[in-house]
Amino acid sequence: MPYGFLDIALTPSVRAAQKSMGADHLWEDFKGHRAYDRFSQNEAAFIAERDSFYMASVSENGWPYVQHRGGPPGFLKVIDDRTLAFADYRGNRQYISLGNVNADDRVCLFLMDYPRQGRLKIYARVEALALDDDPALTTAVLDEGYRAKVERIFRLRLEAFDWNCAQHITPRFTQPQVEQAMGSVLERIAALESENAALRARLADVGGAS
Repeated sequence: MPYGFLDIALTPSVRAAQKSMGADHLWEDFKGHRAYDRFSQNEAAFIAERDSFYMASVSENGWPYVQHRGGPPGFLKVIDDRTLAFADYRGNRQYISLGNVNADDRVCLFLMDYPRQGRLKIYARVEALALDDDPALTTAVLDEGYRAKVERIFRLRLEAFDWNCAQHITPRFTQPQVEQAMGSVLERIAALESENAALRARLADVGGAS
């Protein structure tokens, strides 16, 4: 079975680099991976938890561009096992990614789970849609209550994906994750502060009575 992600990634220059580093034998007729051309429930669950990702595109002059995309958790939607979509929120209005994908629809996405040191990388082809091009898709993608101006919908067609190893991913935590983890500690601190205030008040009363 082909290793779909490397079928795209292994260009002649990449193979030459592997050979120069003595690693070419690791990837010749590599076995042990499925084609990775369909999202399973595992990938869908991972994607649904993400509140950001990185998207790489390539300009007409050959320079790559990586953009951070963010939103509420799950703003990148799994429409089906080969389709993703997300609302493109207004940013600095440079429109570099938009221009790039209008010229070359190939992109690569990196989705990071820093606390669990997980990383999902995706090759896809993307198209930019006006909000009224596909009303049903727009309805499925929009997150009610998220305060941002939506300019268009990006729909991505999966080519291949792969999971990276956890090496060298430094665990990082968002403010809500820290607050959740510290919830019981903060509650205990609040209880102790309240108890301390009550004891101080009682001591003050005793001192005043004497």
